[in-house]
Amino acid sequence: MSLAASPPLQAAGTRCCRRRQRVRPRAARHRVRRDAAGHMGSTMEPPGGGYLHLGAVTSPVGTARVLQLAFGCTTFSLVAHRGGFAGVQGTFCMAAWGFCFALSVLVVACEFTRLHSCLRLSWGNFTAAFAMLATLLSATAAVIYPLYFTRLECPPDPAGCMARDFRLAASIFAGLLFLAYAAEVALTRARPGQVASYMATVSGLLKIVQAFVACIIFGALVHDSRYGRYVATQWCVAVYSLCFLATVAVVALSVLGHTGALGCPFDRVVVVYTFLAVLLYLSAAVIWPVFCFDPKYGEPGRPPNCPRGSCPWDSQLVVATFTYVNLLLYVADLAYSQRIRFVPSL
Repeated sequence: MSLAASPPLQAAGTRCCRRRQRVRPRAARHRVRRDAAGHMGSTMEPPGGGYLHLGAVTSPVGTARVLQLAFGCTTFSLVAHRGGFAGVQGTFCMAAWGFCFALSVLVVACEFTRLHSCLRLSWGNFTAAFAMLATLLSATAAVIYPLYFTRLECPPDPAGCMARDFRLAASIFAGLLFLAYAAEVALTRARPGQVASYMATVSGLLKIVQAFVACIIFGALVHDSRYGRYVATQWCVAVYSLCFLATVAVVALSVLGHTGALGCPFDRVVVVYTFLAVLLYLSAAVIWPVFCFDPKYGEPGRPPNCPRGSCPWDSQLVVATFTYVNLLLYVADLAYSQRIRFVPSL
């Protein structure tokens, strides 16, 4: 007996197979097109069918960013409206709040619309570095503004008590702004065993702090510190500059996603550079106090006829203090750098 199927059954089976080939799952259906530049692109919709990412404002990190926008806008609005600011200190506070607010708007907008995928940046490194920098800037402004502008007594007219109330409110919101940025740093910081961007690790966050402390040192140096009197103090300035530039280069390579262009493992480069920075800062931590505060070269104590606010001795003390701060930061960075493995694709 033959096992071949009859002609009607063969025709039915052929039509069924053709029908199965024509039907495709809806989730896998997409069209490939070329843009004006000739690049291939896909029109397949993102999972869930939406282009807006609601988690950018509803997640814990998103909530912290929304609070940053609210507190930042409130703070500099209060100061600009009635609180007032003047001098270098007030200008710095307004510039810090404006800079943080503008970049926070950019981060939230890119996260909410998913446009960060179109930027040629390592987005995780960028947001982690910005959050740490904004934390330091907002903390500094939250200390400087009340210190120079906020008083419990009412200032003389025409400002009056209303200006005092606005300054007190601005100081409170400046503190809340710092807490909002610190919360984002705490939420996004890499945990042990977690795969994360380099700037979200302790070593990456310390890079931002090191660069910030170096900026404080530079500010004290240019404020009549008399560092040009000796070759030894000029060596210290060279140390601060070299380490600052190297730190900024490491941060820039991480944020731009070009760490693979070094030709050798990035984590090894970071460890070697940090070890050299420890040695350089150690030399500056010894040389600077000797040539500024030893009786043979400088003043061991503050001169009595030196006016406050424009005394070279004060600037030298600030440089010495933050030299030791940065030395400790580089030592801690060296300890953490040996325990991480960098993942360049994040």
